[in-house]
Amino acid sequence: MVCAAAAAQTISVADDRGKTVTLSRPAQRIVTLAPHLTELVFAAGAGGRLAGVARFSDFPPPARAVPRIGDSARMEFEAIAATRPDLILAWQSGNASADVVRLEHLGYRVFVSEAARLADVPRLLRSIGMLAGTASEAERAAAEFEKQIQMLRARFARAARLRVFYMIWRQPLMTVNGAHLISDVITLCGGVNVFAGIRQLTPAVTLEAVIAAMPEVVLGGSDPASGDDYVTSWRVSMPEPLRELPVYYINPDLIQRPTPRILNGARAVCSALEQARGSRR
Repeated sequence: MVCAAAAAQTISVADDRGKTVTLSRPAQRIVTLAPHLTELVFAAGAGGRLAGVARFSDFPPPARAVPRIGDSARMEFEAIAATRPDLILAWQSGNASADVVRLEHLGYRVFVSEAARLADVPRLLRSIGMLAGTASEAERAAAEFEKQIQMLRARFARAARLRVFYMIWRQPLMTVNGAHLISDVITLCGGVNVFAGIRQLTPAVTLEAVIAAMPEVVLGGSDPASGDDYVTSWRVSMPEPLRELPVYYINPDLIQRPTPRILNGARAVCSALEQARGSRR
């Protein structure tokens, strides 16, 4: 929920805790506590207002020049204070709640967000645009994202369903459940996440569990530089029931951050599943 009193330029936006964050004017000095939030600020047209960003904020390239304030797991409060922020953007599941509370006790305005579905990306773009005073740019980015997602949804709405095992890490073997953004992408492309029903967001699973889940396709990748070796590594390390499954590498930078770039990750997932369908005909 977003509202703005034009006369006083007061801006109020409800965050994903259900807490209303109010600014007396659009934010001029923004700090982000996670790399994907940095991306979202740039996409919303407010990159020039970033005063500090979390470590590993590497996209778009101008983000690399913004001062670092620690990382999502361990923020540096002195570095944050030095940036003199009038708005801090936090990640609900990635930043310690105690740290967020501490920042608020220090008097900072903190907007806490959590993107679990593709629809959350344009929603957060609009919220950031309102808070930063770049609503028109944010709206253009949000509307374009929604348009492209809808095109993918329409294209694969009737595609043959394939059972998908998505690997986000190899040792230990880890995947995602149905509440994860990656699972939403799999569904968009006509896939079925074989571990959707597990309670933990990113569970570790055994090889026996993967075999029992009977996947028809394997997707994933834990290193942006490992694409050439991904399939070979799977073939060499997996037991016979899994070894010959169709395997496709997905660049994690394009699929693990809830930003407009996930469109490219979704296209890669959809393309992989379409190739797998073609190999079955």
